[in-house]
Amino acid sequence: MLRLMSGKSKVVIIGGGFGGLSAAQALKSAPVDVTLIDRRNYHLFQPLLYQVATGSLSPGEIAAPLRGVLSRQKNTRVLLGDVLDIDPVSKQVVLADGATFDYDSLIVAAGSQTSYYGHDVWSRWAPGLKSIEEATTLRHKILYAFEVAERLSDPAQRRAWLTFVIVGAGPTGVELAGAIGEIARQTLKHDFRSICPEDAQIILLDGGPRLLPSFPEDLAQKAERSLAKLGVQTKMGAMVHDVDRDGVGLQVNGTAERLSTKTVIWAGGVTVAPLARTLAKRTGAETDRGGRIKVGPDLTIANFPDIYVVGDLALSLDASGKPLTGVAQVAMQQGAYAAKAIVRKTSGQPKQKPFAYFDKGNLAVIGRAAAVANIFGVHVSGLTAWLVWALIHLTYIVQFQSRILVFIQWAIQDLTFSRGARLITGMAPTDFNFNREMAGGDRAVEPKVEPGSGTKTDSVAVPAR
Repeated sequence: MLRLMSGKSKVVIIGGGFGGLSAAQALKSAPVDVTLIDRRNYHLFQPLLYQVATGSLSPGEIAAPLRGVLSRQKNTRVLLGDVLDIDPVSKQVVLADGATFDYDSLIVAAGSQTSYYGHDVWSRWAPGLKSIEEATTLRHKILYAFEVAERLSDPAQRRAWLTFVIVGAGPTGVELAGAIGEIARQTLKHDFRSICPEDAQIILLDGGPRLLPSFPEDLAQKAERSLAKLGVQTKMGAMVHDVDRDGVGLQVNGTAERLSTKTVIWAGGVTVAPLARTLAKRTGAETDRGGRIKVGPDLTIANFPDIYVVGDLALSLDASGKPLTGVAQVAMQQGAYAAKAIVRKTSGQPKQKPFAYFDKGNLAVIGRAAAVANIFGVHVSGLTAWLVWALIHLTYIVQFQSRILVFIQWAIQDLTFSRGARLITGMAPTDFNFNREMAGGDRAVEPKVEPGSGTKTDSVAVPAR
């Protein structure tokens, strides 16, 4: 068992995301010893993960090593480890390798993971977007689909590879759909000879009545119109009942439909990390259907005043009694609040006021110079909203050098429509076996170009090489 020997109050933070990192930074000058434990050695700026998935940014530009971020905090150490259990009676956290750490105060900010609503088998064909690994897998799938289509002559197979289905029309789904629309109609417009990338079919699905349900209706309508300009089709009221290698099965207004596609992206929901269920069982805490732990006004678990739960794991209510959503701003404010509460407690000060979330608004980007924003109740769209979105995201990226790199990448992309991180790396679950498919009768194709025209016309089949 590892212990801090300074005699100061011991604070353990589980998770280095927005909530955990904000808590650690808020304890910088506090008379406590802080231990931050995370399964990864970096803080990930998740709101820009979709830009990694669509080739705009590289992973290193939206991730920062936790040790580097907190290196100047002499009262803080960072440990790489997977927390498996929490013993609230003996006040210990237990790692998967058997190591244990004592705490006087515990902040649990373990984050969330993709939810398939009981159909986890779908993850093989429809990866989510919660990690760098998932983002690079999606980048592989998206770019690889165009490469496969370039070599196919069968119209039905080509159409399936050029059909992209995004499940979930929240901000992540909308941003992904818009980015893929830009890839097809702008970035790759002149890169292929046998296909027209702009013919790609991009379909955004959701079971609700409209996209961006957390936004005002007028902004949602503007977002839908912006997506339509990029060729994105929206299909609301669509309930997914099957996902496999060859497509998606739906129920739309009681009618069964099937979409033939080789690329499905899941942006349809999140659930808590397994540690949340373990903690709820250990403490007897009340949870909602998604597994979030109900916390009091001070973000602690009932009967356990030394355990704070923040971010995606916390079922915390706003002033109107509605659950707060799992967004970065909520996690950051909750992390800072928990840290201040611990400082007041350890220094013998009166208990601080209940947590009150300060809602700064919602933002979603659709494409180049196109976004929607609800800022302090003011509805903004178009270029103005896009500039606000860009400024806010640059501000909240942790490392200064990453802000500069991201700014340069965005400037180049907006001026040239180029995406510099269009690398196909690793192996996606639905990798195409050319030898098998070609043996079944398909052939690669080459364009038939009229002399001097420089334009694409009908293709002719040639033997595959």
